Amino acid sequence: MDMNELPVYVARLTSVEFARVTGGDAPVCILLPVGAVEPHGPHLALDTDLTISRAAAERAVPALRARGIVAFVAPDVPYGVTECARDFAGAASVPQPAVEAYLAGVIGGWQRAGARHVCLVNNHLEPAHDAAVRAAVAACDPAGASVASPLTRRFARTLSDEFRRGACHAGEYETSIVLAAAPESVREEISRMLPDVDVSLSDNLARGVDRFVAMGMRDGYAGSPARASAAHGDEMLARLAAMIVTTVEEAVAAA
Repeated sequence: MDMNELPVYVARLTSVEFARVTGGDAPVCILLPVGAVEPHGPHLALDTDLTISRAAAERAVPALRARGIVAFVAPDVPYGVTECARDFAGAASVPQPAVEAYLAGVIGGWQRAGARHVCLVNNHLEPAHDAAVRAAVAACDPAGASVASPLTRRFARTLSDEFRRGACHAGEYETSIVLAAAPESVREEISRMLPDVDVSLSDNLARGVDRFVAMGMRDGYAGSPARASAAHGDEMLARLAAMIVTTVEEAVAAA
């Protein structure tokens, strides 16, 4: 099967087609979008983090295939640890051990199915959730799994100033990406009227403040959603896709 004819999503293949792909010479890589069902202010949908992970993974697929890695996007893992937003409606949090165990099981399942590498693409950055994602990878064959996350410092440096300042929950950074990837999930008439909220999540979390309300995020967002644009979102998605490509390329080369 010609690599250019393959679907982006692995679930669109039949069993016979997947066996044919994994039986070839090129390494097969599964990109697994991970997120959370979590409040993102009055203007963004609850699945914002998953939307970002999925869109970045989709954009990484052709770049990886151009480099000889047969990449696919796997069905999402939509739930995660989301305790910081627990004061707002729609925070469907899962305990950290359950997230870790489930993700490790999914990684192992794809490895046994014939994937050479599984990359967890995570854009829900709550510390306990990030720890679960990384622990799941560590529990599996380290040569066959990795995490692509903007919390990794060298990739964080490539993103926007708002992101680097930590004021990036449903602000310009995330709102722009959703405008580019799934504009129907943005309530633009609301986002354009929202004032800036200059609160750094990273600084607060470092001080042990673990609730958005206690951080001063009374409406569940930080940053500047009114400044968001689809063009900025496209730029950020390109950088997130590059993050995935680099992560996978380095891991496959080291295996």
